[in-house]
Amino acid sequence: MKKPINAHSNILDLIGSTPLVQLNNIAAPLTGNFYAKLESFNPGHSSKDRIASFIIEEAERKGLLKPGSTIIETTSGNTGFSLAMVSIVKGYKCILAVSSKSSPDKIDMLRSMGAKVYVCPAHVSANDPRSYYEVAKQLHSETDNSIYINQYFNELNIEAHYRTTGPEIWEQTNGQITHLVACSGTGGTISGIARYLKEKNPKVRILGVDAHGSVLKKYHETGEFDHNEIYPYRIEGLGKNLIPSATDFNCIDRYIKVSDADSAHMTRKVACTEGIFGGYTTGAVVQAMYQLNTEEEFDENSNVIAIFPDHGSRYMSKVYSNEWMENQGFFDTKNVETPERIEYIK
Repeated sequence: MKKPINAHSNILDLIGSTPLVQLNNIAAPLTGNFYAKLESFNPGHSSKDRIASFIIEEAERKGLLKPGSTIIETTSGNTGFSLAMVSIVKGYKCILAVSSKSSPDKIDMLRSMGAKVYVCPAHVSANDPRSYYEVAKQLHSETDNSIYINQYFNELNIEAHYRTTGPEIWEQTNGQITHLVACSGTGGTISGIARYLKEKNPKVRILGVDAHGSVLKKYHETGEFDHNEIYPYRIEGLGKNLIPSATDFNCIDRYIKVSDADSAHMTRKVACTEGIFGGYTTGAVVQAMYQLNTEEEFDENSNVIAIFPDHGSRYMSKVYSNEWMENQGFFDTKNVETPERIEYIK
């Protein structure tokens, strides 16, 4: 009798169970023990695979999706890619409203995965009819047999990480985690993990990373939505100009803001020192750890878990491009060496 072939039934079987890796060189100046949860090891190269699969399967269970249905979503790129991937496997159509702030690499990837893509201006208010939120809603209203994922206001965004990422971290650390550092965009990742960890140990510190130009930090501290906090910034998938209900602010102990330039440089530094080719928000998380360390958030007994959300291949035309970095003025910031150039042998 032949032995069965050891293969997964499809690519979606590979979602979850991502590795935890100790950070060494990049964490050397910091106090404590630091580890990265590498969400780029998901098959769609980001943490958004988890919510895409979970939300679609819940919609199927409830009978909301039928053969030939269309899945519609607002995305900065990663959720869209994950939804397009799941749609291909399950036989659905996919339409995505994307922010113009998303890298060309991300937009090209979405097209390559068979999604219909609408690129919307980034620097307009959330209720502007041109915003990617409103465009997605309009597309949903005009498309028969469609569902709108609505990740910013979908409780299942939190539930996906409560059921998967949170338990994984708890098991991987044998319950020894003391701090979680995670970017906050829709808030599903940080909130779902936080709910689980706080149930296990209320003393675990949940530290959210926000962007300058976003309203989340001030809202968390004051309960006030301050329009004066909003201005354009470059980091994708981090911060917001609205308050997502998929963020459980009660589970988050504090927020810290990071800058575009610092996060961009740190992204490149992580690649060069740890060999981890992460996305823009990877640098943002590590930059936040440095700032939190300065504020004495950690001690020698701290076991800090950082969520590295996605893969650097989606940012080749941005943070990993010297030309883009120069155009943003990031190489003019203090204490930054002139970037090395490629030399061509003639």
